[in-house]
Amino acid sequence: MTVPHLIVREVILVQVVVIGLAIAAFLFDAPLEGIANPLETPNPAKAPWYFLGLQELLHYFPPIVAGVLLPTLVVIALVVIPYARINLAAGPLWAGKGRGTALALGAAWGGLVVLFGAFACWPIVAPSLGIAGAMILARGGEKGGRLRRALARVTLPEWIMTWFVTIAVLLTLIGIFFRGPGWSFVWPWSAAPPG
Repeated sequence: MTVPHLIVREVILVQVVVIGLAIAAFLFDAPLEGIANPLETPNPAKAPWYFLGLQELLHYFPPIVAGVLLPTLVVIALVVIPYARINLAAGPLWAGKGRGTALALGAAWGGLVVLFGAFACWPIVAPSLGIAGAMILARGGEKGGRLRRALARVTLPEWIMTWFVTIAVLLTLIGIFFRGPGWSFVWPWSAAPPG
């Protein structure tokens, strides 16, 4: 069913993209710096964008925690998640759940906020509080407005994934745009750190 209809469309699209990239490469120079000089290290020395979230965590936590413990916990979670039965019977978070679920979730979010707050890791604390607030807003939302009804349909795995993706994107954006010399916080439009 996919040959030739879908395959022909995909080949045409690939050719259009390659031609577009070749034209862009001819028209625009890559924003490369000069030849590398081992005697002059850039300040800050940033990792590639896909590791900037991890490098940002190194700013807040000791190296053993940010470089070994947290990535290991993430990998273990990714290995264990497919075996969790929660995905087989996942329904809305608050469907048929009572006060015990609310207390357990409140304790979990409170523990996260206290843990990350103790290390002054506010880029994780702020979104954690926002997502916890949205989860609380979702409770009893079946009878609320459009937003509360939409939040009430979200499952626990979706809430956890939303939190994880939000944290990863926020840490990466902070590392890309808001870190300047000496790994100090700077505004993206300013050349030097404030102060």
